[in-house]
Amino acid sequence: MKAMRLQRILGLVAALGVITCICAFHTTAAVDIPLEVEQLPTITAQSPSSLIAFPFDESFPMTCEAKGNPEPEFRWTRNGQEFDPFLDPRLMKEENSGTFVIPNNGNLTEYQGTYRCYASNKLGTAISKEIEFIVPHVPKFPKETLDPVVVEEGQPFTLKCNPPKGIPPLQIYWMTISLQHIEQDERVSMGLNGDLYFSHAVEKDSRRDYCCFAAFPRIRTIVQKTAMSVIVQTTNAILERRPSLLTPSSARSETQLVKGEDLKLECIAEGFPTPQVEWVKMGHRLPIKAKLENHGKLLIVPRVEQEDSGKYMCKAKNALGEAVHYFTVTIEEPPEWVSEPESQLSMIGSDVLIKCSASGTPQPTVTWRVNGVPLQEAPAANRKVLGDTILLRNAKASDSAVYQCEASNRHGTLLSNANIMIMNLPPMILTKEGEDYSAVEGKGVMMHCKVFSSPPSTVTWSKDDSAESVEGPRFAVHDNGSLEIYSLEKGDTGQYTCLAKNTEGSSAIDTMLYVKDPTRIVVPPEHLQILIGTTAQLSCLAEYDKSFNNDIELLWEKDDMEIALNYTENSRYFVEDGILQIINVSHWDQGVYTCVARTPVDRDTASAWLIVLDVPDAPEYLVLSERKSKSVKLKWNPGDDHNSSTTEFIIEYEESQWEPGNWKELLRVPGNHNSAVLKLHGNVDYCFRVSGVNSVGRGPSSEPTERYKPPAAAPDKNPENIKIEGHLPHEMDINWEPLLPIEHNGPGLEYKVSYRRQDLEEDWQEHMVKRHSFVVTNTPTFVPYEIKIQAKNNQGWGPEPKIMTGYSGEDFPSAAPDDVAVEVMNSSVVKVSWTRVHKDKLHGHLGGYRINWWRLRSLVDSKKSHGDKHTLTIPGDRHHAAVPGLTPFSEYSLIVMTFNGRGNGPGSHPVNFKTPEGVPEKNPVFRVTDVQKHTVSLVWAPPLEPNGILTGYLLEYQLINDTEEVGPLQTVDISNPATTKWTLRDLEPVSKYKLYLRSCTTVGCGLVVSEECTTTLETTVSDSFANISWISGGEHREFYIAYMNNRKLIFFPLFVSGREGLWKISEALNTSKNFHIIDGLEPGAEYTVRLINSRVDNSSIFEDIISTGSTGLASIHGGISTQGWFIGLMCAIALLTLIVLIACFVNRNKGGKYSVKEKEDLHPDVESQGMNDDTFCEYSDNDEKPLKGSQHSLSREIKAGDSGDSLVDYGDEDVQFNEDGSFIGEYAGRKEKRVSAEIKATVQTPA
Repeated sequence: MKAMRLQRILGLVAALGVITCICAFHTTAAVDIPLEVEQLPTITAQSPSSLIAFPFDESFPMTCEAKGNPEPEFRWTRNGQEFDPFLDPRLMKEENSGTFVIPNNGNLTEYQGTYRCYASNKLGTAISKEIEFIVPHVPKFPKETLDPVVVEEGQPFTLKCNPPKGIPPLQIYWMTISLQHIEQDERVSMGLNGDLYFSHAVEKDSRRDYCCFAAFPRIRTIVQKTAMSVIVQTTNAILERRPSLLTPSSARSETQLVKGEDLKLECIAEGFPTPQVEWVKMGHRLPIKAKLENHGKLLIVPRVEQEDSGKYMCKAKNALGEAVHYFTVTIEEPPEWVSEPESQLSMIGSDVLIKCSASGTPQPTVTWRVNGVPLQEAPAANRKVLGDTILLRNAKASDSAVYQCEASNRHGTLLSNANIMIMNLPPMILTKEGEDYSAVEGKGVMMHCKVFSSPPSTVTWSKDDSAESVEGPRFAVHDNGSLEIYSLEKGDTGQYTCLAKNTEGSSAIDTMLYVKDPTRIVVPPEHLQILIGTTAQLSCLAEYDKSFNNDIELLWEKDDMEIALNYTENSRYFVEDGILQIINVSHWDQGVYTCVARTPVDRDTASAWLIVLDVPDAPEYLVLSERKSKSVKLKWNPGDDHNSSTTEFIIEYEESQWEPGNWKELLRVPGNHNSAVLKLHGNVDYCFRVSGVNSVGRGPSSEPTERYKPPAAAPDKNPENIKIEGHLPHEMDINWEPLLPIEHNGPGLEYKVSYRRQDLEEDWQEHMVKRHSFVVTNTPTFVPYEIKIQAKNNQGWGPEPKIMTGYSGEDFPSAAPDDVAVEVMNSSVVKVSWTRVHKDKLHGHLGGYRINWWRLRSLVDSKKSHGDKHTLTIPGDRHHAAVPGLTPFSEYSLIVMTFNGRGNGPGSHPVNFKTPEGVPEKNPVFRVTDVQKHTVSLVWAPPLEPNGILTGYLLEYQLINDTEEVGPLQTVDISNPATTKWTLRDLEPVSKYKLYLRSCTTVGCGLVVSEECTTTLETTVSDSFANISWISGGEHREFYIAYMNNRKLIFFPLFVSGREGLWKISEALNTSKNFHIIDGLEPGAEYTVRLINSRVDNSSIFEDIISTGSTGLASIHGGISTQGWFIGLMCAIALLTLIVLIACFVNRNKGGKYSVKEKEDLHPDVESQGMNDDTFCEYSDNDEKPLKGSQHSLSREIKAGDSGDSLVDYGDEDVQFNEDGSFIGEYAGRKEKRVSAEIKATVQTPA
């Protein structure tokens, strides 16, 4: 009956649990409650469960931190009793914290115990795990007197350690007094308990200083046991015996350990001979991870699992028998959560389930608390405990509490705090209002709307005040309220609203989304191979959204590490305009460089390899092998080629006798070889080195090899480059290139010189010499000889020499060429022919022929003048040649001679000839002397070499204004050769012309000289206005137009004063225009017009005089000269002028001031200016000068005029302008200044 009732209750509990879970799915969930909401305390930090007071630590914090609303208050218990840290002044406390600190400055034993922290507010209490504060004592061996251990040889014995207890881990060592380890082997070994076991004693075990040392590393302590003495008594014979176990002592044992620990089983046996130990697991194989130590006596299974439990057996055996021991191993486990209770937020009126279950071996005991108080001490009517679950029915706000579940067994304890909050709350949006989000087109964005409420809220999103929720495959609202938009488009930009609703109310926030253009690297860095020591440049250009102008970052990384740019003197990295510069590249700079373009919302990267090229490293490990009398084999290991394959290796040698320290090249081998057979000379003390060559260059040389000296031998070769010469007619000089010192192959080198005439049958004449030359005397002139030279040293003769042929000494040729003839080819070239000199008259090797010629006179001038001699050498056996470079229309004379190695022979009879007419040279002078509106005057000089009879000149000209096209070429044929001046008429005003001049003979016209010029300003004048036009220049500069009525200058000269006088100046004009109109002029008047640089400086660029037209009223009354008023006026003016002149004369005699330059300014001497250095045009004799290449613009001339004469040159003197714009200063012997300027081309006017 009882059993049936229990079964019914369990069934009801199970059904109730299922129904509640379904409801709780909507009403209960694990939750992180924001601190803005009233909530239970939660422990956030606490000390570990075991806190050891190590003596070398300064203090020991007992940590307890918690959060909650209201803010929690803290209290402590020690060993289950209340403990207030604030009552102990030695403890250090922190405000608004449960943490206190125990200082290490006294007796810590009184603080030893088990602590627990409680954090409470008005809603409940959370508790920490138990914290054990352990104050370790200093472990010590007891002071004791130990009797010597006396044992008979062959018998077992044990030395006990019995280490003191202390903080694990414990490490035990057996050593002597002098700290030498006791040697352990199969016979002698230490057990897990620290004892030292001897399976049988031997005589060497006798000693008096066996010491056991116990080390406690966590407290940094080592203690020593009193030394023990062992005396082994020798015996005549050691009896063999079967094994028995020294440890463990019984036949069976049980071992319990916790899962994850290391299983250690040991069997140490005694016997003679020394037993061997074997291990088995009954019914199974030993675990794969098992290992044997201590010479097989110790079995270790690391990190045991349940499957490692079972029965193990050790067997110790020798030839006389065996001994066994059985271990029963049980694996237990500390508590582990099966179902850990979780914090929950539930609505008022809901049912709440709190489940807590744990596993372990043995099975853990589960204890419940509420707010730190055992459950039974805080009863509640609506709370029931059903197995491992607490049920709260129809929960109220007052049921909010912290429930603690603690599961423990003998291997440990688990504690969990579960905050159970019962409340109804309208939506509280925790995300800040008005957040701005920026994201990249094509990517995604997550806009947050974190909501806290009870019951849970429904979250919807809308855009731009729309009543409809955003929807579609690109939009997703997550469980936490966040809106995610995939594959953003530009149209997604706008304001979004998050609305949260539940049964208690609603809440909303707005946020802005900006969709930006993506960041893209459009010019990525390129892979680069660069020489070491040079400067590398890697370029990177990115496109990005313009709103990020101030936020874009262009960074560089090397091998995924950002490059730090410090721009110091020692920095080698510089970035400017997206270009990374690496100064003085080294091997360390090789790697992958990544350009990173980064904005606040996205980034793009592009990478490139930087490969550093360098010469090969020096080869290493040079070895000489296969040493023979005339060769040796050399091997080496190539050095690093630094990214450029080695193309060849250069092998050099150095010898210690002739040129010590001087390395010479011996051999080159391909770059894919690492050995070579070297051919050597005898009796030379060699050492060798190797260097590599690649496309970059030659690398450093290796370390030299050891020396090798082959034995002496006869010479391998005879002298080379034998020269047979005859400097004198009856001698023959024989010279040769001597053998190099290393080619001697041994001491005592000599040369045998053998010779005989080739055209006679005679024996060889032989001479032994040590030098490298020999002279044969009393020879006939220029006869053939056979010669051979053989080397010899103390070891023997060299190879048989080759026979050479040579001639004895030469003499001067004795005959001149005959039949010399001259054929005129053109005005500057003739062909000369002759008959060869017979070889018997040469008396030596024919060198060739020489032609000497000189100019007698010009045919234009009958006067003879012997010119410089010219020589043409024709090598070889030739009988004709062309003589170039002659002057046309001239008379010449020439001779021909032959020559050999000794010198020239006699010359032929002279031959005279004349060259025909040619075209003239170019004119040395061609200049423009005067330029007007429609005319240009030219002057030139005749050519220095007319090369014939001058017939006249060809003058050509064409228009070359600032346009792509040029005008037609006009021609003037000047038939009078005496003409040196010409005036071109009917030219366009203000236009640029190019002029060409050539001199002519009957043959034709010669080289051209050219000149450029621009006609003067064009002025269109009516009765009341004038149109001033010019050619605009390319460079824009400002200038001014000044004009003055000349009649007013005549009538009112005495009334002109001040700086301006009667001049009127226009507003600033620009050379980009090409005309200006002056209006308001007086009809029938004469005006002076100037172009000036500035209002301050009145020096002119150009000047002209214009006259306005008459209105015609004067013609009605007849000629003005017949009018009486005019005659009277003229008489008055004449009288007034006379008075003025008398006054000026008197004033001048008194040293006063007077006007200068007026006449010069108004009426310049054009002809004299034309021959001045500052002419209208510059002379040019370059025919290839482009028509438009030398044009000058008005703007350039204004710029040039800036440095000309101005009032500034005259300092602060009293300065006055005259009527024509010139100034009057103190005369004082000052040199008159002129100003020249140009309009378009160089148009000069007086200043």
